[in-house]
Amino acid sequence: MRILSTTDVLARFGKALADPTRAAVLLELRNGPAFPSDLADQIGVSRQTLSNHLACLRDCGLVVAEPAGRRMSYELSDPKLAHALGDLLSTILTVEPVCSCENPGCDAADPAHSVEAGT
Repeated sequence: MRILSTTDVLARFGKALADPTRAAVLLELRNGPAFPSDLADQIGVSRQTLSNHLACLRDCGLVVAEPAGRRMSYELSDPKLAHALGDLLSTILTVEPVCSCENPGCDAADPAHSVEAGT
């Protein structure tokens, strides 16, 4: 087993969190171990899709598989990951508004401009 640098660890987190399905898996596993079939149902993806994402999360070192009878149960590889995910969720991000209209001169910051209004 090799020791990763801090930047490698963060890169693995970034890869895992960059995909909505993998992020959903990690959030579900904050609640405790789960079977792949249950995770697939809870997240709303096929079992094959979930299997691919679990493989990625295992490769990133974020989840581990534990035998549970004839099945495998998945859990976060370290209990501190649940706390770290909670901290990330409580972070407030400021995002610049993006204009999606056809008018190149429109001001997306203008309160009269809204995507819902179709302007």
